[in-house]
Amino acid sequence: MAEPLQPEQDPAMNKLTRSCLQLTLASLAFATVQAQTVKLGMGSYYTAPKSGDRTVPPANLRTAALANTPAQSAQWYSSVVYSAKPEALFVQPLTVKPTAAGLEVALPVKEVRPTVRRDVEIRYPHQLPLLIAPAAFQPGQSKLAKHGDWSADISMAQGADNMTVGMAHGMPYAFVQIGRGDAQIKIPAGSKAAVSAADARMLLVQTTAASYAVFGPTGGDWKPSGADQWLLHLPPGKGYLSVAALPDDKPETLALLAKHAYSFVQDTRVDWKFDEASSQIETTFTATTQTMEGPVTGALLGLYPHQWFNNATVEPRLGPAYDTVRGKIRLLEADSFKTTARYTGFVPFWPGVADAGRKTELAELMKLDQRNARRMMLEEGKGPYWQGKGLQRILKLMDVVEQQGDLEGRDKLLDLVKKRAESWFTGEGGGYFHYDTQQGTVASYPEEFFTVEQLNDHHFTYGYWIRAAADIALRDPKWASDAQWGPMVDLLVADIASTDRSNAKFPFLRNFDPYEGHSWASGIGMGELGNNQESSSEAVNAWAGLILWGEIKGNRALRDLGLYMYTTEINAINHYWFDIHGKVFAPEYKNVEVSMLFGGMYAHNTWWIDDPRQIKGINLLPITTVSTYLGQDPAFVKKSVASLGPETAIWNARGLYGKPVDIWQDIFAKYLGLADPDAGLASWNRWGSFELGDTRTHALHWLQSLKEMGTPDFSVTANTTLFAVFKQANGQRTYLAYNAGKTPITVKYSDGKTLTVAAGTLGRM
Repeated sequence: MAEPLQPEQDPAMNKLTRSCLQLTLASLAFATVQAQTVKLGMGSYYTAPKSGDRTVPPANLRTAALANTPAQSAQWYSSVVYSAKPEALFVQPLTVKPTAAGLEVALPVKEVRPTVRRDVEIRYPHQLPLLIAPAAFQPGQSKLAKHGDWSADISMAQGADNMTVGMAHGMPYAFVQIGRGDAQIKIPAGSKAAVSAADARMLLVQTTAASYAVFGPTGGDWKPSGADQWLLHLPPGKGYLSVAALPDDKPETLALLAKHAYSFVQDTRVDWKFDEASSQIETTFTATTQTMEGPVTGALLGLYPHQWFNNATVEPRLGPAYDTVRGKIRLLEADSFKTTARYTGFVPFWPGVADAGRKTELAELMKLDQRNARRMMLEEGKGPYWQGKGLQRILKLMDVVEQQGDLEGRDKLLDLVKKRAESWFTGEGGGYFHYDTQQGTVASYPEEFFTVEQLNDHHFTYGYWIRAAADIALRDPKWASDAQWGPMVDLLVADIASTDRSNAKFPFLRNFDPYEGHSWASGIGMGELGNNQESSSEAVNAWAGLILWGEIKGNRALRDLGLYMYTTEINAINHYWFDIHGKVFAPEYKNVEVSMLFGGMYAHNTWWIDDPRQIKGINLLPITTVSTYLGQDPAFVKKSVASLGPETAIWNARGLYGKPVDIWQDIFAKYLGLADPDAGLASWNRWGSFELGDTRTHALHWLQSLKEMGTPDFSVTANTTLFAVFKQANGQRTYLAYNAGKTPITVKYSDGKTLTVAAGTLGRM
C-alpha cells in the first residue's frame, strides 16, 4: 500500500505522514456537479464523482505543453506535478529539488538509521546540496515541462524569463538552461571550490559529503561572489551549464564526465519484445541527447544492478560506479543498451489433487468456504481494493472447486462473482467508477487507501479487478466481449498500463518505472524520501492479469506488455526487495528482505503496523499460481521464513502481539511450500489464521499440489505463454500448459517434451 502512515513509533515516518497530510488537507475538493453516466458495453462509468465524494487532486503544475495531456501520476517526478513546494526527486544517482531560491542538486550518501524494531533503515537522503539559480531574475514556480519514459524536464519560469533543468534516471547530470543573464552557484558552508586548472569551464566543488563538477560553456567565466557562492558569466547564446556528481577522485573519471557534460538529455524511450520460442523478454533503452557544444559524444548512462548484472552485452564497457540506495549504478558510454530476461511462466490454476489422505479434508473445506463465499467476497473494507481482492479470492476458491470436479459449485461461485462485478461496473451496487477527463484517470468509490485523494495504488486495486475479469472470461468468453463487460475491464487496463505515448485519455504506463524496473504506488509522489512501493507482489498480480486478459482477448500487444512488466518487476524484486544476488543491501542491513522501497530508503516495515508477520507477508500476497516466482531461490525462502521467529520475539518483547498471534500463517505455509512442500504442508494449520485474500480451501489445494507435483522448475521453459513445470526430489517432472485460444495447440518445452492442449483447457503431463 501507499496510504499515509498512521502515527507510529518512527519520528521520521511521522514527518513523512505530516507532509502528505499537509498536501491533502490543502487540496480537498468534493463533487458539486451532477454525475452523468457513459455507457461502455453493458457497463458504464460516471463523468463526475457522486455528490459528497472527493475529486482527484489537481495537476496544475505543468506547463502549457502538458496542460491538456493525462496527468503523470505515480512517477518518480510526480511531486513536481502536484505540489507547489515539491520534495526532492530521487533521480539516481543524483537528487534534485526545485525551491523558491533555485535548483538544489545533491549526491546522497548512505545513512544508517536505527529503529524501535531493533533493526535499521538504510537512507540516502537529499542533503548538503549545491544551489543553482539565475542571477538576473528570481526563479518561478516549478512545473513539469516535458518527460520521456525515464526522463523529465522542469521549468522554473518567471514571466518571460525561464530556467529549465533536464534529468534522467541513471544520468549523473542535472542539465540547466537559463534564458537570460548569468548563473549563481551556492555551495554548502564549509565546502571548497576552485576552477579547474586543466579546463576553465569547470568549477570543482568538494563538500563534506560529496564531490561535484559544474560545467559552464566555452567563454564562460567563473568568479567568487561572496561566502560560499560563485558567479558563472554566461556568454550571449550560451545560457547552459550542467552539474555532475563524481563517484571517485580519479582524473579519468572526471575526464569521462567532462566528455559528456554537454550532451543534454532530450528524450528517453523504452521498447520491449517477447520471443515466444526462447521465452525471452528483450528490452531496449534509448536516450536522445542534444550537443550544446563540442564534438557529438552522446549519452553517458548509469545502469542499475538489474540492468548490468549478468548482462554480457554491457559488462566489458562499464565504467565508474556510484554507491546508491539501489546498489552500484555503473556508467556506460552509449545512447542505447539492451537487457534480456527469461519469462518462466505460470498457468491460471492448477489441476485437481488426488491424494486420498487429504482429499476428504479438502472436500470439507470446500463445502465450508462455499457456504461463506458471499460474506468472504467483501469481508474487510467496502471500497474497490477490498472488493477486487474479494472477487479474486472467491475465484481462486472456484478454481479448486472446479478442478476437484464440482461443476455445480463452480457455476454458483461464478454467478456470484459475475453479479457482484457487474453491479460495480454499472454503478448500481455499493461502488462505482468515475473517469476524470482533466486528469486522465479512473477513480473508484467508496474510496480506500487514498486512491482518489492521492491517486495511490491504482495498479494494486485495478490489478485485482483485471485478474478477476480474466478468470471469469476463461469460463465465459462472451462476458468479456465488447458487447458485454470487456470495455469496462479495458478501461481499468488503460488506466494502469496504456502504451500509447500520445494517448489523450491516459498516461504512458502510469505506475511503472521502466528504468528502475518496478512500479510506484504513491500517485502524487510526496515524501522527503521520494515515491515508494510496498507490496511488490500485488504489482506482479496486476501484470499477470494483463497477460491473461491479453491472451483471452487475442491482444498480443497487451499480452507482451504484461509479460514485459511481469518479468521486469520480478527481476527488480529479486534485486531491491530480496537482494538474492547480494548486490544491493548495505552490510548494516540485517533483515532478510525489504518490505518498503522508497526513492531514497529501504526499510523493514509497513504503512499500518510493524508486526514482523505482516511486514514479511505484504510482499508475498496474494499467493496464487502466479506466485511461483517467489520460489526461484529455495534457500532464500527458507531463510526468510526462519527469520519470523526471532523477529516476532523482538516485537513481543516490546509488549506487542499479533491479532491473531498466527496472523497470515497460511501465507507463510504456502511460501515455504515453494522450497519444501512437506515442510509447508506440515506448518499449515487448517483452523489457524488466514489472509483475507485467500481461503482455507485454496491454501490446502496449493500445498497439496506442490506435494504431488514438486517445486517449481525454472530450468525448463515453453513456446507458449501459459505454462508451468514442477520437479520432484527424484527428478520426475510435471508439465502444465493452458490454452486460452479456440483451437488446439502443441506446446514444446525446452527440454524436448511436447504436450497437446485442447482449446480452453489445462493440459498436464
